[in-house]
This record gives sequence, C-alpha cells and structure tokens, in this order.
Amino acid sequence: MLHAFSGTAAPLAACSCALALAIACSGTQAWGEVPAMTETVVTAARAPQSAEQLLADLSVIDRATIEASGATGVADLLVRVPGIQMVRNGGIGNTTSLMLRGADTAYTAVYIDGVRFSSQSGSGGPSWESIPLAMIDRIEVLRGPAAAIYGSDAMGGVVQIFTRRGEQAPTGSLSLGLGSNGTRRAQAGISGVHQAWDYALDIASERSDGFDVRPSRNPDRDGYDSLSGAARLGWRIDARHRLSASLLASDMDAAYDNSPRLGVDDRAKHRMHAAGLDWSAQWSERWSSQLALNTSEDRYETTPTPYLTTTQLRGLSWQNQWRLGAQSLSATLERREDALQNAPIDRKRAQNALALGYQWHAGAQHLQAQLRHDDDSEFGGKNTGSLSYGYDLTPRWRATATAATAFRAPTLFQRFSSYGSAALTPENGRNLELGLRYQAGRDAFSATAYRNRISDQVSFQTGARGCASSQGCYVSVAQAEYQGVTLAGSTHAAGTRWHASLDFNAARDGATGLYLARRPRQFGTLGASRSIAGWQWAADVQWSARRYDDAANTRVLGGYALWNLSATRQLARDWKLLARLDNAFDKYYETAATYATEGRRFFMSLQWTSTP
Repeated sequence: MLHAFSGTAAPLAACSCALALAIACSGTQAWGEVPAMTETVVTAARAPQSAEQLLADLSVIDRATIEASGATGVADLLVRVPGIQMVRNGGIGNTTSLMLRGADTAYTAVYIDGVRFSSQSGSGGPSWESIPLAMIDRIEVLRGPAAAIYGSDAMGGVVQIFTRRGEQAPTGSLSLGLGSNGTRRAQAGISGVHQAWDYALDIASERSDGFDVRPSRNPDRDGYDSLSGAARLGWRIDARHRLSASLLASDMDAAYDNSPRLGVDDRAKHRMHAAGLDWSAQWSERWSSQLALNTSEDRYETTPTPYLTTTQLRGLSWQNQWRLGAQSLSATLERREDALQNAPIDRKRAQNALALGYQWHAGAQHLQAQLRHDDDSEFGGKNTGSLSYGYDLTPRWRATATAATAFRAPTLFQRFSSYGSAALTPENGRNLELGLRYQAGRDAFSATAYRNRISDQVSFQTGARGCASSQGCYVSVAQAEYQGVTLAGSTHAAGTRWHASLDFNAARDGATGLYLARRPRQFGTLGASRSIAGWQWAADVQWSARRYDDAANTRVLGGYALWNLSATRQLARDWKLLARLDNAFDKYYETAATYATEGRRFFMSLQWTSTP
C-alpha cells in the first residue's frame, strides 16, 4: 500500500513520523478511549459485552471527555476519534459528512439510545448536523462493517449514542457558556433514582452570530440557533424485568450562503427526534431478552428557496441471548420501515430480518460469528455474515482477524426522484482486517489494517443511458476500495497523560484508481494533559494531509494542523470552570472548496453539578 501515500509534503511527512514515534513510545487515545477490560460495551455484538472479550476495533467517548471538549456538534467531537474524517459545507448546522475509514457518510449506521437515525433523502445517511451534543452521555464508535448485526447501511461502521440515565440520588446540573462570534450556550438537567424508578431530563439552547461561510459568494455572518432536549424514564418492575422509554429532540436553524445577493439570508431548518420504548427481561440465569419499539424523524427545510424533505423510520426488534459457560448464542427478529416525503415522492419500504450470533471465549482463544438474512420489500433477500477470531499472545497482547460482508439498499430518493432509477440494486461490500491490541492498566496501543471493497456502488452520473433527467441520474455501476492502517496509543508518564493516533487511508475509485474526493490519505492527532496548580491543562493538535476536492483529482485542498488548548478548574465541590481555545493559530483551511471553516475560537463555561 505504500504507493498510495506517495507525494506527501515533507513537513507533513515529518509530522507523521513524529506521531508514529509518539505512539510507538507510549503504547489508545484519550479521544475515543479503548474501553478498560472491566468495562461493558454494547455496539460490537448489539448486546452487553465485557471489553475483555472485545474483538472489534471500537472506541468509547465518555461524558468527562465530551464536557472537556467544548465542542458544539457531534461531528466536531467525533472527528478527533481515530479513523474519522469530517467534511462540512460551512459552520455548525450546515451539511456535514463523517467518513469512517474513508467510507461514504451513508455507510455509517447511527443509533441514539438504540433508535436508528438516518435519512432516505439524497444519498442517505445520518444528518450529523442535526444531532445535539449537549445531553449525550456516552458514544461508542465501531470501525468496520457490521451489516451482519445491524443490517443495511453498516458498511463502514456503527456509531451508538447514549443520553444520560438516572443512576443515583437526585442530582441537578447547570451550565452557562460564552464564546467567540457571539456564541451563547445554556444547559440544565436533572437525573436520579426514586424507589423502582430512574429518570433523566435535559434541555439545552445555543445561539451564535457565526462567521462568513462563503466569503466569495455572499459576505455576511452565518449564524445558528438551536434548541434540544432529552428525557429518559425507567421502571424496575422486579429483579428480572425493566421497562424504559427515551426521547431526544432537536430544532436547528442555521444560515448558509446560497444566493450571491446581499441581504438574502438563506436558512436551513433541521428538526429531528428519536424515541424508543423497550422491555428488558432476565428469564433465567442463562436467557435474557429485549423487546424494543422505536421511531425517528429527520425533517429538513430551506428558505427562501423552498425545499422540504422528511424521513420517518420505525423499528421493532426482539433480541434474545443465551449464555452457556464459555459460549453465548443470540437470535434477533427485526422489522424496519422507511418512509420518505419529498414532493412529489411519497414512498415507503420495509425490511424483515433474522440475525444469529455465536461467541466463544476459552483461555487465550476468542471467536465471534454472525449471520443475518434481510428480506427487503423491494429487493428480496440479502445474506450477510462476519467471522472474527482473536488470540491472546500474552495477557496484555491480543491479535485479531475479521472477515465480513455487508450491503446497503439505495435510498428512496435515489430510486424514485426525477434523478432516480427503479432498476438500482443494493450495494455490496467485502471487508478483511487484521488487528493487534495491547493494554496494561493506563497504557494501551492498537494497530488495525483493513481493506473494504464495495461493488455495485450507487453514484450520480451525467449522460448515463436511460436517465429521465437531462442533468443525469443515479446508477449502480461504481466500485470503491478503502484500505488503510489505523494506529492509536495512550499512556501516562511523568504526571502527564499522552494520547496519539495516526491514520493511513487510501480511498479509491475501483474503476479509475483515482482517489475519492475529500479524503486525506494521512491524518491524526497528538495530545497531552496534566494537572498543575489546581488546573487541569490539555493541549492537542489535529492535522490532515492534503486531499482532492473533486473525483477527477484536479482540485487540491491543502493540508492543515489545528492546535487546541484547554484548562479546567474545580472552583468548589459543585462548581467547575472550563476555558478552551481551538485553532489557536487561526489556521485558514477548507474541507470543501469555497466553504470557509471557523478560525480561532474561544469558549468559556461555568458548570454546576449538585453532589448527592
């Protein structure tokens, strides 16, 4: 793969070597920490699983890291996790894409408290700009295809988002913040446990005057206004049964530059919600189940140029797990319904699925196998599978190997819009990866090499035969290959916490060999934090190599390095002060040509959390 990374500028190559050396000397990252052996994760198997048994390439972001980040959007947080790149057409609230291991944004399946969130408009995928960050308690990021567990769309990976849940005596929280570009943020919440009930309620509001998103088109400030809320309620019926309900909702109104006329303020209005109801049961020492009913909606509207699209998803699933000593079995029945209203489109489709899983952990050996059959109301049956094997070289070192297949059904827009084709077929993927992981107390290291090949990829082409539109249409003829290596490490030395990650990624068009647009071939992070004089200080750098803005590889977007600084101090038992400076050297860069990104940004907040 070395040829894929040739032509990098000397300074960037030097940064790459420095990062690689930092990882090699330290031994995974504070951003997207590999879970401790005693921690429980759910994304890798779609059920609670000890991190000690983990074979997948998975990272966890906890609440403390989210609060210290000072980030506004989920994408701004996730871009600091290994293997993730971001493209945004402007500022907060504007169209945002996240690419996991270089794969298209539509190839990542997103769940919010177990509720699937996606769009059937355009090329599909989650609307990252509409997901609020303020009330998120934890995020798990699974790198690599997982369609054998989650079905359609999980061709690049899975992101699981969890809101706060009541776990102790009643506590309240309040946060007020001010920042650059007239940013104002307020958040309040309460959570707790009372007898058999647990509850959590959060609300957040944020406004900003913004910055000029497209200086060459319409020189003005493009701000945003958002309001979001989350609620969770649980009832412990008895020692074996629990009912719970969750709701996350957000209303985002952001300005963007579409018209070159001064005084014309284009607005993108995004509303979303994700709601779920589930019943967890422990029928015996060996058998547990979860019955879940959920719904989500993604609504996007623009003014004064009129456009409106709404996607509704509904799901019903029944998961069962049997534990038999060193082995465990799982069986899941699932139904998913998608509906799109995008005039004149008013279409629906459904998928019914059966998923089977097997895990075996004995001594130094670990095995996980998954099989899934999806029956689509439009395309018929699709089978996917995955097989992972891990071997403990020592108590601290584990080697893993995984092979997986995946698929993704075209969106309803791609099939039934004026640019669509009812003849489109599902995209198919085949992935191979090898991993090596080390963990000893607070020191960790991981290395993962992968190759993911996509066939029958849906792409928009002009002049394609049989197009209803003279501008072009969607066709299922493209191919893509994503291959690379992700390195990540963290350690604690000399009173300082160090973390680093380094990604080599070659995302290519399978037919032409050209690089896919807006994917840097090298990117990474390096950071450190320590406590001095009662303050918790942190510094990190995010950097990216250059990449191409177009599929023809003719327009180059330059590389960049962003330096970020933060300081946190516990003022009293219940009070905390946070100050953060992002892009400290005011670096100008673009992730999409002609769309500006925010320069130097300062943010300060005062946080109060009552102690039980």
